[in-house]
Amino acid sequence: MQGVEAFLESKSIRVTAMRILICNFLAEKKEAVTLSDIENAFDKADRTTLYRTIKTFEDKEIVHQIDDGTGVTKYALCEPNCHCDLETDLHLHFHCTQCTSTVCLTDHKIPKIKVPKGYVAEHVNLVVKGICDKCNAN
Repeated sequence: MQGVEAFLESKSIRVTAMRILICNFLAEKKEAVTLSDIENAFDKADRTTLYRTIKTFEDKEIVHQIDDGTGVTKYALCEPNCHCDLETDLHLHFHCTQCTSTVCLTDHKIPKIKVPKGYVAEHVNLVVKGICDKCNAN
């Protein structure tokens, strides 16, 4: 990823120390994280600030939400040049039933889904559940 400050500016986001820290935190993660994970990583930070940062990142297409069926929303960084577009940017997510991690499978795109006439698709989330490669190797 280009310099975090330049990256945030390119997305028209005001650069703050907390936004840089959260962006770096997300970039280091190989799996999706919950708001609680972020809170635990920045335990001295105000919860509202953390939530607003994630919401801003989502609005500016830096992160996307994942509903993996656990009842807790998870967040992951979008790919470079992602616009969270239903036609081009959707990919599979994998939730491990053993270690409970959820990862983006960005190389596995969701094919275009046609809905019946009169319906409007606004969000698509496809989660495959099973045992991840790490757990399977053990």
